[in-house]
Amino acid sequence: MTEFINQLAFGWYPYLAVTVLVVGSVLRFDASQYSWRSQSSQFLRRKQMAWGSNLFHMGVLVLLGGHFVGLLTPIGVFDLVGISHGFKQTVAVVLGGIAGLMAFIGCSLLLHRRLFDARIRHSSSFGDIAVLVLLWAQITMGLATTYWTIEHLDGSEMVRFMSWANGILTLNPAAPDYISDVALVYKLHIILGLTLFLITPFTRLVHIWSAPIWFLLRPGYQIVRSRRSRKGRTATIPRGDTTTGSSTSTANLRQAMGEEKPI
Repeated sequence: MTEFINQLAFGWYPYLAVTVLVVGSVLRFDASQYSWRSQSSQFLRRKQMAWGSNLFHMGVLVLLGGHFVGLLTPIGVFDLVGISHGFKQTVAVVLGGIAGLMAFIGCSLLLHRRLFDARIRHSSSFGDIAVLVLLWAQITMGLATTYWTIEHLDGSEMVRFMSWANGILTLNPAAPDYISDVALVYKLHIILGLTLFLITPFTRLVHIWSAPIWFLLRPGYQIVRSRRSRKGRTATIPRGDTTTGSSTSTANLRQAMGEEKPI
């Protein structure tokens, strides 16, 4: 029974979660583009929102990048470039710890706003609060794994997770066996992370696909306003002329704006 649960949770569930993440996001974008947003409440308690959002997003981006590079990069690549598993483990603990603390503080501030500000709580849906609670729990469990990680600074534990992730990526049916006897906190951390993937297309988390990275590649624009004096060039509209008043006033306005010179 234990082997079946391990296979179900770490052999089949990852494919289900990733499939729903990709297909569900595409279908939502196709059917309901106007709901593709983060639904920000930044007009209320803006200072706490700014601190919380910046800390949370910077920390999470570092954590996501570290997890994807650290887990999905083949083990042979690190061996080829001469990066030892112990060094990689130490760097992961230090950088991951700092980024994790940033994300934890930011998520705690955001969750506090949602729960303890009456106006924000009233305008928040169940999904808004549930997503923040799950993210807070995920970050907390990630920080909790530091205790067990420090006990394996030789990198042996990380190699097991890398072998599992690479096995899932290469469709290896024996992948769950690599992490069958790791600490429970690691398993809960993985399952909750996959669950966040699973619910992304149905919540505000879908806006992760819309990160404005393209702004970095956009050419710059500059708006220039002329400061030339307009004195003595005020447009006048003749009165009593019902036939040519409209055309005359238009010409005078163009002349005053410098678009047309008098003949």
